[in-house]
Amino acid sequence: MIRFEEMKQKLLAMKPKIEELSEALSLEDAKKEIAALEEKTAAPDFWSSQDGENQKILQRLSELKAKVEAYKSLYNNWEDTLTLTEMALEEQDESVWDDVETSYGEVSETLDRMTLETLLSGQYDKNNAILTFHAGAGGTEAQDWAEMLYRMYTRYAERHHFKVKLIDFLDGDEAGLKSATVLIEGTNAYGYLKSEAGVHRLVRISPFDASGRRHTSFASLEVMPEINEDMNITINPDDLKVDTFRSSGAGGQHVNKTESAIRITHIPTGIVVACQTERSQHQNRDTAMKMLISKLVEIKEREHLERIEDIKGEQKEIAWGSQIRSYVFMPYTLAKDHRTGYESGNINAVMDGDIDGFINEYLKQLSQGKL
Repeated sequence: MIRFEEMKQKLLAMKPKIEELSEALSLEDAKKEIAALEEKTAAPDFWSSQDGENQKILQRLSELKAKVEAYKSLYNNWEDTLTLTEMALEEQDESVWDDVETSYGEVSETLDRMTLETLLSGQYDKNNAILTFHAGAGGTEAQDWAEMLYRMYTRYAERHHFKVKLIDFLDGDEAGLKSATVLIEGTNAYGYLKSEAGVHRLVRISPFDASGRRHTSFASLEVMPEINEDMNITINPDDLKVDTFRSSGAGGQHVNKTESAIRITHIPTGIVVACQTERSQHQNRDTAMKMLISKLVEIKEREHLERIEDIKGEQKEIAWGSQIRSYVFMPYTLAKDHRTGYESGNINAVMDGDIDGFINEYLKQLSQGKL
């Protein structure tokens, strides 16, 4: 029964962390806000409101209740696991060990995840994320690497039950992709994925080189929050150049080949956005405008500017060679983040979307002021 005693001590040591989580989540304030919002929903004219304010209140109420319920579920599961462990010790019952061990793992994982979420306090961290991939110089090698990254983040999204919506896709000349944009939909998608923006470096034996030589390739990833439509952001129409074009290339499996594709250039900054996967030109234009606004807001926040209008000049956010992470397939296998020092030797798992360790370590060091 020694392992049960050790488990009990681990569970007891977990309690202060759970209590700290309650404070970090500001649960008492959340409960007071829930009571105030529920009082508003009980007003006779609440449902007759035409300004959409009632929907905002209901959304906020849902978010707060979900946070309170998530913590309550965590605490109850911890308490149940401790009770089961203590009963096993009292009755000398070894048969429940598997249940205890499984429950402990679930509680520990949930505690880690919820604790990490408290670090996501940025204005747009809860928003959906827009990811844009660009192949670097190097032709087919870099284009293939860009598509590998595209797959990696798609698999990451699937692991977290996020939805992935393709917005734009430009095929590579022989393989891979030149550029692609996807929308990742899910709570805190931007908060997690914002750490992934930058240049990603690949070292491998090239499958496109008949001599079997080792190649280094680069691809970049831009990450923007999807900005809600109700934000009061206006862009001067005279600052926009709008082009329509037909989707082309070998990407029939990715895009609709019609004349409805839209490309918008923001003249003051040189920012270009495009959308070609919606069914109509109007839908593509709306999506492209949302992307443009999101990108301008992200730059404004990152550069600590007062107004969108203060953004000047072409935005070159990513410098080739200043990679944030390297992925090495040969002569050894390793994925290493150059900002945090975090690394993983299981390169296949990483390329299959197992990048939580990199993201979590970045968020932790960021919160500690190390980055």
